[in-house]
Amino acid sequence: MQIPDRLKAQLAGEEGETRRKAASLVVDLAFTAGAEEFVEVAHSHVSGVSVITGGHGLRRFLSDLSKDTSGKVSIPTTLNSAGCDKTKMEEMDIEWPDFLEQQFEIIQAYDKLGIETSLSCTPYDAGRDLPKGIACWAESNAVCYANSWTDLVTNRESGLSALATALTGFAPKWGLHLEDNRQPNILVNVNCDLEYLSDWSILGDWIGAQVKADWNTPWGPMPYITGLPSKASMARKKALTAAAANHGCPMLWVEGISDEAPVVEVDGKLVPASGEWQGVLEFSKSNLDSEYSSLAPTGQVDLVVIGCPQASLEEIRTTASACRSFAEMGQKIPNNRLWVFTSNENYDLAQADGSVAILEESGAVVLRDTCPEVTPYNRSKYNHLLTNSMKAEHYLTSGLNRIPCSVMPIIKCVEHAFNPELSAGERPVLHAKIKESMKSSKTKMSGHFHISGQGLESQGDFSVEGYAMVSDVPITYLGYVNRDSGIIEEAGHPLDGRAIEDTILVYPKGSGSTVAPYVLMGLIYTGKGPKAILNRDICPLTLPAASLLDLPYGHSFSDDPCMEINDGDRVLFTKVGDEVSIELIERA
Repeated sequence: MQIPDRLKAQLAGEEGETRRKAASLVVDLAFTAGAEEFVEVAHSHVSGVSVITGGHGLRRFLSDLSKDTSGKVSIPTTLNSAGCDKTKMEEMDIEWPDFLEQQFEIIQAYDKLGIETSLSCTPYDAGRDLPKGIACWAESNAVCYANSWTDLVTNRESGLSALATALTGFAPKWGLHLEDNRQPNILVNVNCDLEYLSDWSILGDWIGAQVKADWNTPWGPMPYITGLPSKASMARKKALTAAAANHGCPMLWVEGISDEAPVVEVDGKLVPASGEWQGVLEFSKSNLDSEYSSLAPTGQVDLVVIGCPQASLEEIRTTASACRSFAEMGQKIPNNRLWVFTSNENYDLAQADGSVAILEESGAVVLRDTCPEVTPYNRSKYNHLLTNSMKAEHYLTSGLNRIPCSVMPIIKCVEHAFNPELSAGERPVLHAKIKESMKSSKTKMSGHFHISGQGLESQGDFSVEGYAMVSDVPITYLGYVNRDSGIIEEAGHPLDGRAIEDTILVYPKGSGSTVAPYVLMGLIYTGKGPKAILNRDICPLTLPAASLLDLPYGHSFSDDPCMEINDGDRVLFTKVGDEVSIELIERA
């Protein structure tokens, strides 16, 4: 593999320590992925901003990184949402100690690195012309949107890998950069009308939730969808892709909307140009109605939140229109029960057309720079939220906030904001979601094993002995691994309730949010992380933390370590030269 001259110089430290670290990670990713070359990247979008997502791992890492005054980004780079609107702290009533100071510390560190502190999770909806070509984006909804609806091509990057590329200007050419990997693997036939934005959101989340553990989707589930209208607004596209991204979907195609979808017709049936479908799904009105029934509020709603991802102009206007119909009857939202989250750019546009004034005069709070999922809510006031977004529901009910969350169309959300009695009754209890579709397929193994694989280019030889903690189901660090204790907290997961501390952790890959590496880094910093990690699949959500903090790491094994190694086996994990191996000492 030929390393570009400038990347070589960065790797040698000729452009400072910050870029040397970044270059090391970029090269590690390239060797791990088996990339044959590097590409120059046109734009980067970095995630990991809110205090509640990145945590102490993010703050410590950024503090170390930004001390090098020569370390600046090499390409245009934007920044994801923060955890608050600094101009509306009284309305948000955040009780987290020193939250604003910690949030300012994080944003200031990014600013020192030369990153545009746009504080938006929708870089595709920012009033700027997007470049064409390769991007390096680390916000899951933005990744899926960009690949599905724009001329940008991006892998599903972690916050760390996007930052490394931003600093160096380079990324390995692999994954979704290669046309052969941009192939649909699930067929979804929609057999009902979708009227509301929340219908599109429910469809996206429903698709991802159907994915089975034994489906071969190495680059994530990538559905080809039939039966939708031939025209879709930007807000509809955003609702669909954002919710699909909840389950790792990096792109999708919609018949009649997407250009040049790689499918063909054989004997009257659609099949992917590259082979067979991993699954064929039928989405009917009964599915939609069932989802709404299960998501409907069953007790007192404390707060209504709109704008996850941050609200488009269409969503703001739809919400304002619904509010105006109540306001014209002399009604007002009590106790600021409606929060609308949007970007600075869309706020300015909505202010110019009068939408912000309508919302605020109705009693709503319009927030900038932040998003519902990364905000720490005052639990003395807010213990049941209502939203129109399945992305919000997915993360609000996770370990990030652990708040019961209901979902309805915007017009219904606004009705509940104006009239608290619509949801009168005991607040619902948050029940952990059991992912039946991702049950373990492991069986107890016997006999000896010795499995060889590959390590990281930046890591020297090592030898680690310990007990293996093994799952054939992906691990979702953000929200489902306790950032303080390292205990996995995901009902239905084979490792639920177990601490990863001091283990040799074996799992297929990471899933969920692109901020995951910061959670893992925080656990490593505090001694609550594993001794070593083995991934079956190339994992851009795990590798960056292992690379930067020199945690022994292995991948691309000759046999699937998730199946060959029993949970609890005592094993020896070694690296000699370019090769790693793991062998049995004693069976569990």
